[in-house]
Amino acid sequence: MDDESIREILEKEGITDSILCPQAFAIAEKYGISKTDIAGYCNRHSIKIRGCQLGCFR
Repeated sequence: MDDESIREILEKEGITDSILCPQAFAIAEKYGISKTDIAGYCNRHSIKIRGCQLGCFR
């Protein structure tokens, strides 16, 4: 999924500067986005992914 689409979804969900791992998983499921696409977007745009217990996000 492209960055613009992910940006719009995260803004719609109220995500601006950080996201919890469970939120990222829920958004991925809700919108059919891969977790790696969300992680990549967050890494490129300095959005911190917190509380990851599985090491899926950096």
